[in-house]
Amino acid sequence: MDFSGRSIVSMRDFTREDIQHVVRRALEVKKGAYADCLRGKVLATLFFEPSTRTRLSFEAAMVRMGGQVFGFADPNVSSATKGETLSDTIRTVCGYCHVIAMRHRIEGAARLASEVSLVPVINAGDGANQHPTQTFLDLVTIQEEVGRLTNIRIGMLGDLKHGRTVHSLAMALSLFGAEFVFISPESLSMPEDLTAQLASAGLKFTEVRELSDIGKPLDVLYVTRIQKERFEDFQEYQKVAGSYRLTPAVLSQAGEKVRIMHPLPRVDEIAPEMDSLPNAVYFRQAHNGVPTRQALLGLVTGVIS
Repeated sequence: MDFSGRSIVSMRDFTREDIQHVVRRALEVKKGAYADCLRGKVLATLFFEPSTRTRLSFEAAMVRMGGQVFGFADPNVSSATKGETLSDTIRTVCGYCHVIAMRHRIEGAARLASEVSLVPVINAGDGANQHPTQTFLDLVTIQEEVGRLTNIRIGMLGDLKHGRTVHSLAMALSLFGAEFVFISPESLSMPEDLTAQLASAGLKFTEVRELSDIGKPLDVLYVTRIQKERFEDFQEYQKVAGSYRLTPAVLSQAGEKVRIMHPLPRVDEIAPEMDSLPNAVYFRQAHNGVPTRQALLGLVTGVIS
């Protein structure tokens, strides 16, 4: 399976076999395989939106594999402030590196970048659209914690309208026969185009407003924050802020063995006392970002096959 030169833009671009291949390679990297395979390679990180885990784990991934990194985490230091188009930025930067990781506030920006770049572009999040590398690390975590990707029952809780992580993960798990429970305020429901896609594929999903209505136990509960930055009207945000708070007392509603995941950062949707529970896996999930992105960087640069 050849990923060399391939951009990572959307989970819609990947088959079930592609996903399994990436997960296998990430788990191999985590065990110490492919050490220093990116020596001599350069990653450009272009972050037009704030990021902590994604940007730093990309940098850690490249450095740990022997490569080098340059870029920016503040668009105000880029030529975008002078009116340079994204296309021109990408056409320039791709001549300086072997791969680009980019986050942008505009949906579709990563696809545009991949179409003009001479090197692979990895989407590190484009607006409320997609976040494929987060999805790959989520799948690595599920494989490790649950022991399989097939036929899991997963609840997705919180801001499902703007949550690019849940959009990407739902698309990926639909290829493995997952059953979904979407838990959100009505105004933050999963987009209709995505639920229509699940329905057309014959997959089971339920939409509920309260965690107590999920029915039988879940294998995974994927919690997301209410994303204040996606609301144009602050009053609309205030109506839904703090809609859910996961505590040990309410955990039994999802099943006592459910694995709790979260893409982070959290606000108040998971109580700190949850952190010490063995099935609270969100920090292990975050740490899986490094081997997963190591594997993806190796695959798209052709040093891992």
